[in-house]
Amino acid sequence: MRESATVEADRVLSRLRRLVEIESPSSDRDAAREMAGVLAGWWADAGARVRLVESDAGPHLVAEVDGAGDPLLLVGHTDTVWPRGTLDGTVPWALDGDVVRGPGVYDMKSGLVVMIAAIERLRDRPHRAVRAVLVCDEEIGSPTSQGLLRECAAGVAGAIGFESPHPDGAMKVGRRGSTRLCVRVRGRAAHAALDPEAGISAIDELVDQLVAIRGIVNDPALGSEVLCNVGTISGGGRANVVPAEAEAEIGLRFVDGATEDRVLGALHALTPVREGAVVETIVRSRRPAWSRSDADEGLLALVAAAGARIGQAVGGRPADGAGDANLLGSLGIPTIDGFGPRGGGAHAVTEHASLSSLTERIDLLEAVLADLG
Repeated sequence: MRESATVEADRVLSRLRRLVEIESPSSDRDAAREMAGVLAGWWADAGARVRLVESDAGPHLVAEVDGAGDPLLLVGHTDTVWPRGTLDGTVPWALDGDVVRGPGVYDMKSGLVVMIAAIERLRDRPHRAVRAVLVCDEEIGSPTSQGLLRECAAGVAGAIGFESPHPDGAMKVGRRGSTRLCVRVRGRAAHAALDPEAGISAIDELVDQLVAIRGIVNDPALGSEVLCNVGTISGGGRANVVPAEAEAEIGLRFVDGATEDRVLGALHALTPVREGAVVETIVRSRRPAWSRSDADEGLLALVAAAGARIGQAVGGRPADGAGDANLLGSLGIPTIDGFGPRGGGAHAVTEHASLSSLTERIDLLEAVLADLG
């Protein structure tokens, strides 16, 4: 007998708070381990076979739930962009009617709660087989988990990402490619007044390289928009010393793979303006562009049909942001993303999620897995 809606709602809210109050910034191995331990317990209690996969970033979690047919892959992440201490004042846990606030509540700990709640509802009913992979380094580009994602994608019927949806609740079908890279310059130090000619300013060289990069990404011949954000710049040490080192961290977004390849090729071919300077381009992480396909449309149609049967209208369209669904969609696996609840303020102090939307997503996932069983 299914438990009352009130009992389930209380447990869902309690679980969401439990996850949010584990502050889990990317690359914090202890936090990742705590998150994985809590989630592993919940999945095991729901009947899943759980394994933890160790990495330099911390443990990733894989859960297998028996059912009909090839498994549907559910994809999420346990890390956030927020440093430890955020709960103490910057973004404290708060509940105000339908709105819940806290670091990571929207991106994407509420999505993790959706998964497990739907699986629990289906434990004693026929349903589609499920494989879930929850990585601990998504917010920094999944550098240690892309191999695991490829492994977990083998033999699946499709993949659903639990990132946040479009503001109106629509799914995300197709995403820009995302590459994070560092442009590093080495020059030569010298006294800035007594012997400036002996120096090679790494900062001046970096500035000129950034201007060149703007020209590359804004070239009309590309035929496709490229988003370029210089996120950090560092270098030098004292005003009276010609700086010997400088670097910039850059984020790039691409609509299609061809543009991505052309731009990255040009960035790897950057040449110094100043004789003696050395310019190096280092890719930190790369997610391929995911172009919306007929296979994706087919999965979206199945989800929309399941939604219609429970009174939910489900749509989908491309999104600018990137995530782990990029990799899966680019491999030709039927993929949709944005299955998390509505809310807003991802990566901002206004981060919040809707509890009613969270319940709707649990209902929808239950319907999808039951219909495919």
